[in-house]
Amino acid sequence: MSDLPLRSTLLVAATVAVLTALGGGVAVLLGGDPHDVAAREPVRQARLGERQQVRLDQLVPTTAPVSSDTGQATGGPGVTVTPPSLIAIARAEVPKRVRLALAKVKHVEKVAVVDAGAVQVSGTPLNLLAVDPVVFRSWTPKAVAAHPGVWSAVGRGEMVADAAATRRLGLTLGAEYQVDGGPRLRVAASATLGLRGVDGLVSTERGQELRMARGVAVLLHGRGAISRASVRRLLGAGSQVVSLVPEKRKKVRTPATAPTAGAPTTGPATGPRPSSYLELYKRSATRCPGLSWTVLAAIGQVESSHGRNNGPSSAGALGPMQFMPATWKVYGVDGDGDGKADIWSPYDAVPGAANYLCANGAGKGGQKLRKAIWFYNHSWGYVNKVMGVAEGYARAYAS
Repeated sequence: MSDLPLRSTLLVAATVAVLTALGGGVAVLLGGDPHDVAAREPVRQARLGERQQVRLDQLVPTTAPVSSDTGQATGGPGVTVTPPSLIAIARAEVPKRVRLALAKVKHVEKVAVVDAGAVQVSGTPLNLLAVDPVVFRSWTPKAVAAHPGVWSAVGRGEMVADAAATRRLGLTLGAEYQVDGGPRLRVAASATLGLRGVDGLVSTERGQELRMARGVAVLLHGRGAISRASVRRLLGAGSQVVSLVPEKRKKVRTPATAPTAGAPTTGPATGPRPSSYLELYKRSATRCPGLSWTVLAAIGQVESSHGRNNGPSSAGALGPMQFMPATWKVYGVDGDGDGKADIWSPYDAVPGAANYLCANGAGKGGQKLRKAIWFYNHSWGYVNKVMGVAEGYARAYAS
């Protein structure tokens, strides 16, 4: 697997394609790079108040996949998910007799065989599976399986990129990418697929157009440990077998200490996850004594419309609070105590934003607060917009 980023010229060309050919079906991505000093158009001071369309106490934070298409419904028909325990790649098409033998391996309860292959985009390889969306959706995590936008995109012949590949390669949702020696491929959505080594999904028909290998990828589901050696023996020499069952890690919690005035609290939060964005913003603000939750809410609105447009931005900012990866490494936090600081999770990103703002003096208020917001994005127009939105939230949620 290559970790090389796509060429900047490709990204520029893709942006042009979005604006010209695909503008009707692409959401505008807002950049929120804390270190982006590029000039932005001046913005008017926003006033939300009663005009706010979605109340924060009714908006539930989610890490579900983000689609580039507007108007997509979430949810969908009930799907019984059977996440794969193993994924294997054979050197040639897996014959029926081998499929039957795989089904008899101890602990195996379900087997799927799909097409697979690697395509090149500006010399960068993408490992893809070509699948029937109706059949394959049960092999993905529940949030992905129940998201109709993902599967309608696959059915249209578009690509659903794995979230990790989207971040690593700098893919832009809604952009078209020219496959070397092949057709243009539109990236319609990004989702955590849970398939190690797989960068994305396309339809079986699109896979044939891309000349992908027929029936070489095998997924196996089981409730117990499936023997990789047995699977490798049945698939033959040269096959690759990878476990998809995550290793159990012991969580280590740091005892909470009382924060000093204006100092950020970086440890995991205690108690259940917030049930709404309003609760999440209020709880996260307590990490920075003196910081109003309305400032966090305003930044969340301006940057991603509260997680509804998570990027990547044209500058490479990611997640609901639009952090640059390098900044996240310094200021990101494990906000929900699940053992990792996830830039895409609102439960981590919002407290991470509080941490970043506090480190720049936001808890002291006044001009210190305005300067901290300026550090979030180097534009005084941006500062004015955030402060205006924050005032609107203060009025709308005044007790």
